[in-house]
Amino acid sequence: MTHWRARPAEIAAIAEGRHPDPFAFLGPHATREGTAIRVFAPGADRLFLERGTDSPEFEPGPAGFFQLVLPHQTSSPGSSRGLEAARPNPPGTPLYRLRAENAHATWRFLDPYAFGPVLGPLDDHLLLEGTHRRLFERLGAHPMRHEGVDGVHFAVWAPNASRVSVVGGFNQWDGRRHPMRKRVDSGLFEIFLPELQEGTIYKYEIRARDGAIQPLKADPFGFAAEMRPSTASIVARTDTLAFTAKAPRPDNPRRAAMSAYEVHLGSWRRHPDGGFFSYDELADTLIPYAADLGFTHLELLPVGEHPLDASWGYQPIGLFAPTARFGDPAGFARFVDKAHAAGLGIILDWVPAHFPVDPHGLAHFDGGPLYEHADPKRGFHPDWNTAIYDFGRREVANVLIASALYWLTRFQIDALRVDAVASMLYLDYSREPGAWTPNQDGSNDNRDAVAFLKRFNETLRDVCPDALTIAEESTAWRGVSHPVSEGGLGFGFKWNMGWMHDTLDYMSLDPVHRRYHHDKMTFGLVYAFSENFVLPLSHDEVVHGKGTILGRMPGDDWSRFANLRAYYAFMWAHPGKKLLFMGQEFAQTREWNADRGLDWHLVDQAPHRGVQDLIRDLNRVYRDHPALHARDCEPEGFRWIAADDRDQSVFSWLRLAPGAPPVAVVVNFTPVPRPAYRIGLPESGTWREILNTDASQYGGTGMGNLGAVRASPNPSHGFPASALVCCPPLAAVFFVFDPA
Repeated sequence: MTHWRARPAEIAAIAEGRHPDPFAFLGPHATREGTAIRVFAPGADRLFLERGTDSPEFEPGPAGFFQLVLPHQTSSPGSSRGLEAARPNPPGTPLYRLRAENAHATWRFLDPYAFGPVLGPLDDHLLLEGTHRRLFERLGAHPMRHEGVDGVHFAVWAPNASRVSVVGGFNQWDGRRHPMRKRVDSGLFEIFLPELQEGTIYKYEIRARDGAIQPLKADPFGFAAEMRPSTASIVARTDTLAFTAKAPRPDNPRRAAMSAYEVHLGSWRRHPDGGFFSYDELADTLIPYAADLGFTHLELLPVGEHPLDASWGYQPIGLFAPTARFGDPAGFARFVDKAHAAGLGIILDWVPAHFPVDPHGLAHFDGGPLYEHADPKRGFHPDWNTAIYDFGRREVANVLIASALYWLTRFQIDALRVDAVASMLYLDYSREPGAWTPNQDGSNDNRDAVAFLKRFNETLRDVCPDALTIAEESTAWRGVSHPVSEGGLGFGFKWNMGWMHDTLDYMSLDPVHRRYHHDKMTFGLVYAFSENFVLPLSHDEVVHGKGTILGRMPGDDWSRFANLRAYYAFMWAHPGKKLLFMGQEFAQTREWNADRGLDWHLVDQAPHRGVQDLIRDLNRVYRDHPALHARDCEPEGFRWIAADDRDQSVFSWLRLAPGAPPVAVVVNFTPVPRPAYRIGLPESGTWREILNTDASQYGGTGMGNLGAVRASPNPSHGFPASALVCCPPLAAVFFVFDPA
């Protein structure tokens, strides 16, 4: 047998999709006789090499296999450049084109196995080291020009696979046709498929180490995906997205106003037939609405591709793909750009804690645990029936951090709110004794996850220094928003879940009983400056039988709305950044349902419109008066006037900031008016009333202070001056010192 002829065993391995190194066998290879070309073309009866007017025919073999040798011409024996010298094509064009024929059709194609690799040793090294910050530029499906030809480069990490193939309609979903080159050092697989284009639908077929074929997998780095229930990835370019605007990002976010409107894009509004609004329709409706209400940010529930609507996006499979429910990646980019043009920052909920076990996703990706921790006590979440990432594996941590960087850089996202941080920090989170394994010293902290979160925050701060990270962390873990250099986790902010639960519990009480629970409203100030806090009234508080924020309020209709207005003012004047879930800004009455739009007809009713008007004014006052935001995270920005008036259920305090007029706040949480309530103040003179939740325009009684009060030099509450103020029933009033 001559050297170019293939052995039957190798032909069979190719035809059965189990050859360990297809690039070592298929395509052009140097032999003693010349350049041998081996092609696997199922369905072809004849195969020709097209070289201008010369079209030598391949020798057919079994099972769709063809081979041809081109004798040496100008190149030395043993050189694969014999093919290069023999062809008339100029440099930078394909070595050859193939023409296949059968009784029914003729088709032409370029041979993927004639192209060299795109990835290099540095990619292998950085992935194994876990430090590849631009991993999304190398893995996934990338339209590109390679060796003079346009096509798509595919790359995926599957170190335990014996074979990975790209499959799609372009190859009849046949995993034998395009097995990929394995980079042994890293477990990366890659292939360049010439002449494929954007919009190509594809998946990966993976043969595990034991020979078993896995369910077809979506691309972990896929930049677009099919609309559910279809699950394939789609070739899409996101490196050419154009942005014309950028939201203002303060140098010190801790000292800037932040008021976020939390939105689930799928249920903010719906079409009459129940269909989703597109990204562009949302840009034209949601963005001007939020901007008109004075919010500084939109916080979006996860937009990464996810198979189950009922998960609200919190069980994502597409770590790099905006969901197709609302359009394509370019549409999401336009949404972000329009938000920035309107002055709104975008906070994106991001989920590194766990992932769903759907067969097309990451679970047992290459035949066994890869992305998930191999120990079920650490790799499976019993509450959500999801898999937990192996945070200690460098490559997995690298993929997650690359996902975060992708959203921040490719889509110009301003902040990431990291979901379910508490579930990451504790080995025994939501686990009974015996269902978790402690550390050797008996402790319950997940040290791999802690190290991951620190590295995540340090990397993002290094690459995107003006972007924020926010932790949804519900425990007393210390230093969540402290710098890593000081022993913290490195987040910019932390949700204050304790404040939320305490204050909602208080507000649900009949006012006659509130005097006995006064400390629920004051306790938050004991620890208010231990972290950089966000005060959240989030989606979690309006689902699963909890009703709505309005529904928590006691009394008749007038009292419920008055309570709600007073509570919102208490929140906006309290230290901490603000977050309010959609619908609560106009006092939605039905519990949130992700399968329908909000009850927008309520805005036509005066009490609901009054709450909406109050939110607009709260945001304006909060932004316009630095005393209400500039020291949200520092104790010098707050001082109690009276924290202990439990008998009257009245709270009063000052908000302060250097160089800004102080703001005094008085909140009466009973229906009893206090027409002459004395408060101590730091300055004598005029204090203008800048907000009164009992104003008639909001639906209140109209009781107030005629625009201002006059403080006299009569000491009270430890201050050198004081004033008598009118405290309307179930209401809050704000006063700012007017030095003029």
